[in-house]
Amino acid sequence: MTFEELELDDALCHAVAEMGYETPTSIQELVIPHAMDGRDILASAPTGTGKTAAFLLPACQFLLDYPRKQPGATRILVLTPTRELALQVFEQAKAITKHTNLVCGVITGGINYGTDKETLSQNLDILVATPGRLLEHIEKETADCRDIECLILDEADRMLDMGFSTVVNQIATEARWRKQNLLFSATLEGAGVRNFANDILNNPEVVEANPSRKEKNKIHQWYHLADDLAHKQALLVHILKEQVTTAVVFVKTRERLQMLKDFLASKEVPVCWLQGEMPQDKRNAALARFKSGDVPILLATDVAARGIDVPDVSHVINFDMPRKADVYVHRIGRTGRAGAKGTAISLVEAHDFEMVAKAARYMDEPLKARVIAELRPKNKTPKIGPRKKKVKAKDKTKARSKAKVKKRK
Repeated sequence: MTFEELELDDALCHAVAEMGYETPTSIQELVIPHAMDGRDILASAPTGTGKTAAFLLPACQFLLDYPRKQPGATRILVLTPTRELALQVFEQAKAITKHTNLVCGVITGGINYGTDKETLSQNLDILVATPGRLLEHIEKETADCRDIECLILDEADRMLDMGFSTVVNQIATEARWRKQNLLFSATLEGAGVRNFANDILNNPEVVEANPSRKEKNKIHQWYHLADDLAHKQALLVHILKEQVTTAVVFVKTRERLQMLKDFLASKEVPVCWLQGEMPQDKRNAALARFKSGDVPILLATDVAARGIDVPDVSHVINFDMPRKADVYVHRIGRTGRAGAKGTAISLVEAHDFEMVAKAARYMDEPLKARVIAELRPKNKTPKIGPRKKKVKAKDKTKARSKAKVKKRK
């Protein structure tokens, strides 16, 4: 199938061709026809499979089919959980609308309010925003949601994780005259996303994309067992110097990031970094240096685990294992994007070893150990006991009653 066969305007087809898209991806093929029919959409697709264009293209087509008759406020609102993702979606929106007169804007936390005021004063066709900052403007009456015709939620599962559900519901109430809603999530598992969808969507078309072999992430994964922090640091330096072209290295806290940044500087490994509560201009500068290739290593806390779209990341390295298996999947999704090959390496101390098993179970893929000859671990691989069965509250009460009876006897 081609983009022309999806009945998209020539201006949009021209733009996607310039962006390097030859044919629609599976998520685009599934979403675009239903979205152009005006249906609400509940969609899941793995990262790096073209979901941003899957919602921007039908939104742009709607705007071209039904042009604005008089000046007014935003018509299409895209909410994203993080600033970085908002900026990326905005850049893609600008590229897709390049050959049209459609006006796009972005507002996020960390940018001064004067810039926002300038953005919101335009006749915006598409606004990309983070929920917290937009709600501030709504409460100050500097943003008007009455003209919103389509609400798009990107990475809804991440919004839930970050505690944005109430804020998003408030914004949806402000935009109550909208005609359409599109909700995208990496997974539709769990009650959270479904409940969120029930609050926002009306009789949605449910789309779960199974990417083609060409689109699927080809991520080689393994782990190195580390005896202690010093051994782990030595493994990291060896991998960064000997195996890596570009890499995102994940750590669990800001304190660990500072420690590792200073350690790698002492070993003459150039890095840039990304962490929470970092001024927006510094975040943007770090990402720009990494994306341009000036600095090939990006250190990051999990604030960067979702939505950072850098096409040619050769490696993801988990210096610290995450606390949850789904976060592991989102981290490693920074490599092997859009069908490219990638490598994910975890450096695992004994106290983190259980997460290796959890991640393997979650993905239904084995994670095998590897050894660097000159940095062999001295300790043996830890043993993991059998998974404990969850005991229902009812059964616990029964067990306690039996124990009491035995005691009396």
